[in-house]
Amino acid sequence: MDGDGGDVVVERPEDRPGVPDGFGRLWVPHRMAYIGGEGKPEDDAAGSGCPFCRVQSLPDEEGLVVARGEVAFVVLNLYPYNSGHLLVCPDRHVADYTDLTPEEIDEVARLTQTAMRVVRAVSHPAGFNLGMNQGDVAGAGIAAHLHQHVVPRWAGDANFLPIVGRSRALPELLADTRDRLAAAWPRG
Repeated sequence: MDGDGGDVVVERPEDRPGVPDGFGRLWVPHRMAYIGGEGKPEDDAAGSGCPFCRVQSLPDEEGLVVARGEVAFVVLNLYPYNSGHLLVCPDRHVADYTDLTPEEIDEVARLTQTAMRVVRAVSHPAGFNLGMNQGDVAGAGIAAHLHQHVVPRWAGDANFLPIVGRSRALPELLADTRDRLAAAWPRG
């Protein structure tokens, strides 16, 4: 639309910057927040600067928290690899898996299992990637607060967008995904 709510304006290939190459462009400027580190902690301290510490004080819907345990919780990833990409985090601000208490290890493992069961029931993935990136050099975006990734996978989900468009196609808003998963999470 033009700025007045009038006709749809379509960009012509010859008007695009750069050399025409036969590809359409999928612009995803919202990804610049992630690329630029917006909201990333300035240091490794616990508290409101850590997104995993901060989300614990928010209402579940606002913080995208799907479930809470006694010493750990499950939250949607703000920058998901796929729809339903969950993070299982200890409540305590701890960076290294070897520093978890036995209770934290147990609950992170049990919440991971439940996350897989719930995502299977809600979204029917063909498989999962599970993992923790320990340290900046290992790819941890938030290295100071441990988190386990639970990434649902479907046959053919490694489409062209991440390769060509450096983007992911997510068919559902995070709040909607959170609501569906939270509703399916076992109570009690």
